[in-house]
Amino acid sequence: MKHIIRLHVNGEEFEIFTEVNKTLLEVLREDLGFTGTKRGCDLGACGACTVLIDGKPQLSCLTLATAVQGKKIITIEGLAQKGELHPLQRAFIEKGAIQCGFCTPGMILTAKAFLDEHPHPTEGETKKAISGNLCRCTGYVKIVEAILSVSENQ
Repeated sequence: MKHIIRLHVNGEEFEIFTEVNKTLLEVLREDLGFTGTKRGCDLGACGACTVLIDGKPQLSCLTLATAVQGKKIITIEGLAQKGELHPLQRAFIEKGAIQCGFCTPGMILTAKAFLDEHPHPTEGETKKAISGNLCRCTGYVKIVEAILSVSENQ
């Protein structure tokens, strides 16, 4: 069964005619073209599909799109402002925290929400904050360095 849903994504309003049982991940990627949100495990275990919903990291593979109507959704595509990368995006590039890039969007959005609440975290707090985002390439050292470098500049 299809239904009209209204979503606020990256500062824009969208009206979509879609199945009521579609996840936010499916709607973002298939209906709206926001492919920066990655499909990983579809079980909520890897964090690749993380988006911000009202400023909090959420797994879009476990969230029904109908459940987030009226909430502000930010994907990795919405993080840069006026053509300028967000400081976390820049830091990930500068520190070499990106290899295959598959985990990067979810990792950056998780880090953003974390730094918004904890602007000057310890290394341990940072590791704990990103523990739900799996990376199979970097070993996390450069990712943690990137996040901490942004916290130092805030």
